[in-house]
Amino acid sequence: MAFDRTSKLLGDDQSYTISEGIKKFSLRDVGFIESKNGNFTLKRSLDPTSPYNATVELKVMVNADLSGFKLSAVAGKGMREVNIFKMDRKDAFLEQFHYIMENLAERDIIVPA
Repeated sequence: MAFDRTSKLLGDDQSYTISEGIKKFSLRDVGFIESKNGNFTLKRSLDPTSPYNATVELKVMVNADLSGFKLSAVAGKGMREVNIFKMDRKDAFLEQFHYIMENLAERDIIVPA
């Protein structure tokens, strides 16, 4: 999956766009980790009952030149993408997801499209 300016979760109607005012220090402030090739990755549990043994994780990746990103909800092991909108505990997962996305929007990293 390539880095795009706009992305959305599997099954979601809401799209998100990378902000024009994005800064590297803002990414680090929210918990993004910079890889050796310069990309930034944020992994957050969407499971409010177990943040350490997550059944579902939100994974956000931003490319090195801050021009595109990827957004996905993955199973606990991080190997396959899942649709949180069709899961039994979707209300809890969506609450966590919206909280994280609101925080990224406040930091001028990602904005709703």
